[in-house]
Amino acid sequence: MTEPHDAPSAAELVAAVREFLEGDVMEATDGRVRFHARVAANALSMVERELALGPGQRADHAAALASLGVADEAELAAAIRSGRLDDRLAEVTAVVRATVRAKLEVANPSYVRGA
Repeated sequence: MTEPHDAPSAAELVAAVREFLEGDVMEATDGRVRFHARVAANALSMVERELALGPGQRADHAAALASLGVADEAELAAAIRSGRLDDRLAEVTAVVRATVRAKLEVANPSYVRGA
């Protein structure tokens, strides 16, 4: 919990809405409304994961980019295009893979499991 906010936290509010959609709305509806409730619940699941994992992922990503001497993904892309990092292919590959993995851990962790 971050001061000055009281309970419930943002993560708890998101979880409550997701649970309402999954439990009450999806069970009581069908067709288009059920589909949209599922989409909304999935979006809220992504928000929950980003709230939980995001700070650590951001720090790891910033450190990885800094290790390559770039400030952000746009600069990394430019460095790759220009050939500036051609002699560091293994490092670049590791950073790009870690970046994709972090994005999947938030967007859809089932794509990462077993990988």
